[in-house]
Amino acid sequence: MAQVVECVPNISEGGDRGIIDACANAAAQVEGCKLLDVDPGADTNRTVITLAGEPEAVLEGAFQLIAASHRLIDMAKHSGAHPRAGATDVCPFVPVSEISMDECVELANRLGKRVGDELDVPVYLYEYAATREERRNLAVVRRGEYEALPRKMEEPEWKPDYGPHEFRPKFGAVHISARKFLIAYNINLNTTNARVAKDIALKIRESGHLLRNRKREIVRNHKGKGKKVPGLFENCKAAGWYLPDYKTAQVTMNLTDPDVTLPHQVFETVRELAREMGARVTGSEIVGLVPLKAMTDAGKYYLRAQGRSTAVHERELVRFAVQSMSLDEISEFEIDRKVVEYAIRDTDRERLAGMTLVEFNDELASDSPAPGGGSVAALAGALAAALAAMVANLTHGKFEYEHAWDEVEAAGVRAQQLKAKMLHAIDADTDAFNAVIAAMRLPKKTDEQKAARAKAIDEANKNATLIPFGVCAIALESFDAIDVVAEKGNPNSVSDAGVAAFCANTAAHAAALNVRINLPGIEDRKWCEEKRKQVAELTAEADRRLKAVRERVETVLAEQREN
Repeated sequence: MAQVVECVPNISEGGDRGIIDACANAAAQVEGCKLLDVDPGADTNRTVITLAGEPEAVLEGAFQLIAASHRLIDMAKHSGAHPRAGATDVCPFVPVSEISMDECVELANRLGKRVGDELDVPVYLYEYAATREERRNLAVVRRGEYEALPRKMEEPEWKPDYGPHEFRPKFGAVHISARKFLIAYNINLNTTNARVAKDIALKIRESGHLLRNRKREIVRNHKGKGKKVPGLFENCKAAGWYLPDYKTAQVTMNLTDPDVTLPHQVFETVRELAREMGARVTGSEIVGLVPLKAMTDAGKYYLRAQGRSTAVHERELVRFAVQSMSLDEISEFEIDRKVVEYAIRDTDRERLAGMTLVEFNDELASDSPAPGGGSVAALAGALAAALAAMVANLTHGKFEYEHAWDEVEAAGVRAQQLKAKMLHAIDADTDAFNAVIAAMRLPKKTDEQKAARAKAIDEANKNATLIPFGVCAIALESFDAIDVVAEKGNPNSVSDAGVAAFCANTAAHAAALNVRINLPGIEDRKWCEEKRKQVAELTAEADRRLKAVRERVETVLAEQREN
């Protein structure tokens, strides 16, 4: 999976839809930067905009949005209930997948420098991007809001991290950061009594609550200070209230670090607390978006609670999480819109993998050179991994194989991961081939054009070689899972393990052919010889691994005949 970063700029305009749309669209027009949500607030005169995609695209989209707000919003005329100091008030980068917090800090600094240099406005960094400990807390950095900026700009300690140390009346100042993903989560109760929801919120929130006796009086120590009971969850901010439209009490919360506290953990605790108070949880909802990992972790938790295998495909884990936490009680939980990674997915880049079998075969049989053997090699590898996962799932939960459940389940989980990589490679191989054709069509009239074309062709050929090379390596890796299910899996499915081994071997050899056919078009002969040697080693090892699995399969089949 590619790197995915989220960015959540907040602009100081909540009523003028023309300005709001212009700012949001400035980001959305950047290729690869997807606009996921626009949430205006008239009372706060503020709009929260959510962007996501690969880092460079989102970085450019964020800059274009800030630039649009610089043109369109006049902070000298602004008022609103929410704290604010700039036309774009805050702009945090949030790691979603395959990207670290340090990389998000780098994005924050790059954006800050560009905004300061090109737009000539003050930039303050906060949270993980803060350059000083005292600036980590946004509330501290923004204290006094827009109205305090003229005074701040006269004080040396408030020199911005980027941009001028001068007041800019029209824009104000922007606060840029890197932070963890925030999950907005609500849990509904079968009561109209807001006190139940408030009491539960006090118990689960990180800040805890004051200890009270049965008369609800605060219990104090010998100095008269109220005794504090710590909250049950770190990085949890919670409150309770009554929703008249739904006639239900609700515990509402922000989970500010999904690496520490996840929705399903809180859901189970709230369920127990509600039961102790004579109430019952009826369902829950995610407000906005949620990272895929939070959902798959929940799915795994509930599958394990039922003694079931977690070696199921990704979307099944998400579906099981939705069902287990009743996430669709108030409104439908649309997986492709609510899960960040799915919401930004470019379906055009998964055109082949999303086809039916008939459609794929018809496309394959056409006069188009792509998809071709490389995509078929990846498909064979995906089938191999899928069969290994199937045997794992047909073994887990059957008590006669209980001694092998953990090992077989782990093999199945790994097989699902390899299957996903192979499915991605089906389209990646075709895209790489098309990139070679595009490079060959570049102009070649001048010496400069010829040189640029030759370089582009060479780079495209290298990439077109690396895709099947990766498939070959993944095919060999899939034998680790196949070995386990052939040796310790349900013997009634041993033939499926054997077919998986044949498919993996085919994928390795087929991918190797696609590596070799691309090598003559690459100038770096040392690199080519290295890849030729490596695929020869990979396919030789794949042959050895196939032989071992075949011997195991034949042994089991012979034993079954005798019995």
